[in-house]
Amino acid sequence: MQKVFDAMLGWVDARFPLIKTWEEHLSKYYAPKNFNFWYYFGSLALLVLVIQIVSGIFLTMHYKPDTQLAFASVEYIMRDVPWGWLMRYLHSTGASFFFITVYLHMLRGIMYGSYRGPRELLWLIGMAIFIALMAEAFMGYLLPWGNMSYWGAQVIISLFSAIPFGIGDILSEWIRGDFVVSDATLNRFFAFHVIAVPLALCGLVFVHIVALHKVGSNNPDGIEIKKNKGPDGLPVDGIPFHPYYTVKDIVGVAGFLIIFAAVIFFAPELGGWFLEHDNFTPANILQTPPEIVPLWYFTPYYSLLRATTEEMVTKGLLPLTIVMTILTVISVRNVLAKMAAVGIGSVVVVCLFIFEAKLWGVILMGLGVGLFAFLPWLDMSPVKSIRYKGWMFKTALIIFCIDFLVLGWLGTQPASGPNVILAQIGTILYLLFFFLMPWYTTFDKTKPVPERVTQ
Repeated sequence: MQKVFDAMLGWVDARFPLIKTWEEHLSKYYAPKNFNFWYYFGSLALLVLVIQIVSGIFLTMHYKPDTQLAFASVEYIMRDVPWGWLMRYLHSTGASFFFITVYLHMLRGIMYGSYRGPRELLWLIGMAIFIALMAEAFMGYLLPWGNMSYWGAQVIISLFSAIPFGIGDILSEWIRGDFVVSDATLNRFFAFHVIAVPLALCGLVFVHIVALHKVGSNNPDGIEIKKNKGPDGLPVDGIPFHPYYTVKDIVGVAGFLIIFAAVIFFAPELGGWFLEHDNFTPANILQTPPEIVPLWYFTPYYSLLRATTEEMVTKGLLPLTIVMTILTVISVRNVLAKMAAVGIGSVVVVCLFIFEAKLWGVILMGLGVGLFAFLPWLDMSPVKSIRYKGWMFKTALIIFCIDFLVLGWLGTQPASGPNVILAQIGTILYLLFFFLMPWYTTFDKTKPVPERVTQ
């Protein structure tokens, strides 16, 4: 039997690099030996992607992308299709768990400096995955054709109309395929959600893994294990990914699936956080929900949007722009850089007076996502890991994490009274985490990094 198996394996390997791929990416891929709890979330995100694709395939077998039939088809899946309720809850709960794992994966990258060289491209590919995931979630959110889905899509798409010179109105109409969210919008969102974006996601994940295995994994110490090799040419601080980390990841997967199953079977709506109550009624163009709120994983950026009022522009963004321009001019030595800072700052100040607050809200919402991509060039610290960074970076990261959670909560609350003021303060703190990073990472006192990884 073994001879037959070896012969078959040899036949396949002669025509496809099966063994070479296995060795390069698993059995002979050496990862740092000091991975901790935070390194579960990359593999868990990959697991959730598989769950989403498989459950989505089963849902599309019965779903009807038609405004007259979409809501009823979802109800049919939930009530009449054998195990349809499970597939639906796997998919809806999986969407939230996807963002939980991705957010924790990104937090780990920020803590341990996984965006620093030589992993800048790896980080940018990861950001492309994050943006594609947000697009996938937004388009999928419309498909149940519930009332919150309809009005949420209507509001978010209409934001593009804030782009001046008539471009916004044309772009909004082009995205919808109609003057309002309609059957054309539902059909194109279905096509993108089921085919286009998942293909892009799978391609980006593949490229992400290839890039990771090219430069090697980071570790909690931020030490490059490839620089310290033994006589055999292998990293002295590395161990083969298989079987050591495949077994470790299985433990993480088991714990994750227990929590995942508990939510699916006992609290799939999670009090309206995973599935809103307004989405259990059909879309009604004549009945606006009391509060139009996106799902929780979009609410921090939604808070940035709603916090940007005319007062916020003049009393918040204007002073922030002036201060950042002055800081940059004082800090940089290159004359051309000083002139560029003054020029860019002046243009932004003029634009703050010309364009309305709605446009700046859309810009800030985009910056809330896009600024993560600039972390490799904003962090000036001589060390990578938070273990060896000083109190400034640690304090800034703690404030940012708390601020992110507070903004997420404020995004679910009415935009009135103290909520607006808190959101505006949170917006400034959010921006300062990124804008001030070159300064607090430069002056932060760091600890000496050891030659070898620590256990």
